[in-house]
This record gives sequence, C-alpha cells and structure tokens, in this order.
Amino acid sequence: MKWDFPNIRCMDNVIKDFRFTLVTEIQKPDAKKRLSIGQAMEEAAAAYNIYRNPLGQIVLDPVKAVPVYETWLFENKGALASVKRGLADSAAGRTKNLGSFAAHAE
Repeated sequence: MKWDFPNIRCMDNVIKDFRFTLVTEIQKPDAKKRLSIGQAMEEAAAAYNIYRNPLGQIVLDPVKAVPVYETWLFENKGALASVKRGLADSAAGRTKNLGSFAAHAE
C-alpha cells in the first residue's frame, strides 16, 4: 500500500511490521485532548514522529536523536554500509585480533 502525503516520507518506510495488536479499546482523550499510551509502551522512546492520515488514524514512530557530530555517518551511505558490515562480521565471529593500537593514539 502506498501513501501520498506531501512533505511526509512514504509510510512503507515508517511501518516496518504490520502485525499490530489491540492494546485497549475505546479510550477517550481527556479535556486537553490527551491520551495515555503507557499500556502500549514496552520501553520508553526518546521521542516520536507522529503521522495522521485523512481518516484520522495515527501512527507513532519511536525515534532517538543522533548527536549532530555523528550525523555524517548516516548521511554517508558508503561509510554506514561499511560500519554495518563490520558489526555483522563481528557478530558472526569473522574478526581477527590485531592487538593494541595504543601506540598510535595521540
């Protein structure tokens, strides 16, 4: 299913798993239009991107902030792919200990 909202990334990129579970039924907002979502939280996220479609359905996408000095990695696809390969190699045990590099540190 494709969504077309100007200035909003494609929902196919937001929703990674379509296996939703009903957490609570017919919960009404309070006088300030707030809903408690504590029951739905497995762990607290740093923040959420909030999406709403024309039918009024809402999707909360948990996000964590990245320090500005680290954003270069996420903007450089080659470097990010290299880091991901290195992490996968490490997790699979495909590494070799080269000893300490302390002598090369400043």
